[in-house]
Amino acid sequence: MFVISVLGALIVAFGISQVSNLATTLYLHRSLTHRSITMKPWLESVFRFVLWVTVGIDRREWVAVHRKHHVFTDESADPHSPLQKGVLKVFLFNAGYYRREADQADTIATYGRDIAPDRIERALFSRGLLGPLLGLLALCVFLGPIMGVLAGGASAVFYIAQGGMVNSFAHHFGKRPHENSASNLRWLALLTGGEGMHNDHHEFPRSPLFGNSWWDIGGKLATGMNRLGWLRMHYSTRMLRQTQLSILQEPLEREVEPVG
Repeated sequence: MFVISVLGALIVAFGISQVSNLATTLYLHRSLTHRSITMKPWLESVFRFVLWVTVGIDRREWVAVHRKHHVFTDESADPHSPLQKGVLKVFLFNAGYYRREADQADTIATYGRDIAPDRIERALFSRGLLGPLLGLLALCVFLGPIMGVLAGGASAVFYIAQGGMVNSFAHHFGKRPHENSASNLRWLALLTGGEGMHNDHHEFPRSPLFGNSWWDIGGKLATGMNRLGWLRMHYSTRMLRQTQLSILQEPLEREVEPVG
């Protein structure tokens, strides 16, 4: 019975980490950082609340650190480059590298200047520890104190590890169809709402879709929400031109393939 309870708590923890990842990729990453998605106010509030009670993350800090990563990708000023720091180090200590950069006032002022705190943030969401504590309390109510603490702790570990994988593995292993230092890892995309399609994202950072891949789960979810009218997607014209060019070139490429 205890083993089943532990397994159940870990399943709940993994589910929470997946919800947190979807909120991260859709709201923090695609919407706030790159402005490729505009959400309805109610949907934005839902994602903000989810991130508050699961990971307690500061949206301005996350945006600023990630924007700096794009400006200095795999250069010495990149906050978490495996090329500069080592793959294993970034995977294991990604949260520490993030925290160190987020504590730099000039980074926040430079790269997060358009993310101003609003009334609800000043009153509630800025209290970063309160959110996860409330989330942990809810887990203890539903799962019991021991399994609740296990689920809460494990979900935090899963979320941090998955982010570490994107910042380390997706800049070292995998395929690189475009000429940038990021890479595509399909299995990692499945774990992170599409973030593993990192080479496609770095090539077209202002696109709401990370390439034209089935593996971009976040992009598929955004497309569905767009059809429902819950958000609006702003497609990168550079990506559209590249897609059209690829479609035009496909017949030519097939014609010149050797036969036999």
